[in-house]
Amino acid sequence: MTLNGTNISDLHCCAVTGDGCDVLTARAHADFERASQSAFQRDRERIVQARAFRRLAGKTQVFTSRASDHFRSRLTHTIEVAQIARSVGQSLGLNGGLAEALALVHDIGHPPFGHAGERALDECLQRHGLRFDHNLHALRIVEHFELRYAAHRGLNLTLGVREGIVKHSRDYSAGQHPELAGYLLDRRPPLEAQIIDLADEIAYLAADLDDGVESGLLDIDHIREHVDLLADCYARVEREHAGVEAKFLFSEALQRMQDILTDDLISTTLANARANGIDSLEAVRAHPARLAAFSALAESQRQQEKRYLYETLYTCRELSLEHEKAEQVVATLFDFWIDEPRELPVGYVEQIETEGLARVVADYIAGMTDSFILLQYAQVKRSVRR
Repeated sequence: MTLNGTNISDLHCCAVTGDGCDVLTARAHADFERASQSAFQRDRERIVQARAFRRLAGKTQVFTSRASDHFRSRLTHTIEVAQIARSVGQSLGLNGGLAEALALVHDIGHPPFGHAGERALDECLQRHGLRFDHNLHALRIVEHFELRYAAHRGLNLTLGVREGIVKHSRDYSAGQHPELAGYLLDRRPPLEAQIIDLADEIAYLAADLDDGVESGLLDIDHIREHVDLLADCYARVEREHAGVEAKFLFSEALQRMQDILTDDLISTTLANARANGIDSLEAVRAHPARLAAFSALAESQRQQEKRYLYETLYTCRELSLEHEKAEQVVATLFDFWIDEPRELPVGYVEQIETEGLARVVADYIAGMTDSFILLQYAQVKRSVRR
C-alpha cells in the first residue's frame, strides 16, 4: 500500500511487535494474560474501566460554566484523539493496540477546569518547592491511585504504555527526574507514542473552532478570514454544496481540515523514516529527533490556527473570567487543606507522612471533576463563614 508515493510497509518493522515488544509488554506485577488479547489491548480495557477515565466526562476541555451538552469534555476529546491515533497507526502499520491505549490515557492526569486548573495547581505547588505536571500525575494515577485489583495498587499497565504516558508529548531529563529512570529517558519513544501528541493537536484544533462557534464566541466568517487551511476547505465545500447553510459547510470544512492534517502526519512521518534510513524500532529509539511530524506547510498552518485560537478564544474576556474563577477555586481549596489537613478524606490523610502534605492536597484536587470541586468550594466557603 502507498500514500503519496511512499510505501507504508516501510514502517511495519518499526512497530512495537515481535522481539521489540518483549520488554515493552512487561508489567511491574506478574499477571494473567489472555490468549485472545494482546497485552496492549488488555491495557486499553483497564484504562477504559478506570475511575479516573470515567471522571474525564466531568472535566473541562475549553468551557466550564457555559451550559451546553454539545461542548467537548476531556472524555469526548480523548475519544476523538483515539480515533485519529488509530487511523494514523493503522496507516503506518504500527501497533494499533498500543497507539489506542496511549490515546485513551493521554489526558487522564488533567485536573478540573482544564489548563486553568493545571496552572493554578502548579502555582500552588511551587510555593512548596514542587510542580504539577499532568503527564507525571497520569503516571501516578495508573501506578498508584487506581485501586481495582487484589494483588497490587494501580492498573499494572505494560511498560510500553507507561513509557508512552511519560514521553508522548515531551522529553524529560534523567537528571531532573531520577524517579523516571526506568522509562528509557535517553531513548526516543516508539512511533506509537510519538503520534499521540500530534493526534491530540489535530483533534483539538478542529474541535475548539467547532465549540467556539457553538458558544457564540467565534464567527465562521472571521475564522475564514484568519485561518487559511479552514478557509481553503470551506471554499471547496461551498463550491460542491452551493446554497447549503453555513453551519453545515463549516462542519464539513472542519472534517476536511482534520483529514488533511491527519494525512500530512502520516505521509511526513513516513518520509522522515525513509530519509533517515529508519528500519527498526531500535533505529526509531536511537534517532536524535522525533520522526512523527507535520510537513513545513502543515506545521505553519497548524501554528496559524493555534495562534488564532489563543488570540480570539482561549484568552477572550468571557473565558478569562471563567479561568480566574477556576484559579480562585483551586487556590482557595489548596490553601484550606494545607491549613486543615484533617479535613481531607481519611485515605489522603494517611498518605501525608510518605508523600508530603502539599503533594497529597494536589493529588486530591487533581482527581476532582468540575462539579465536585465546585461543591467542595461551596462547602468550604460555608464552613469558613461560620
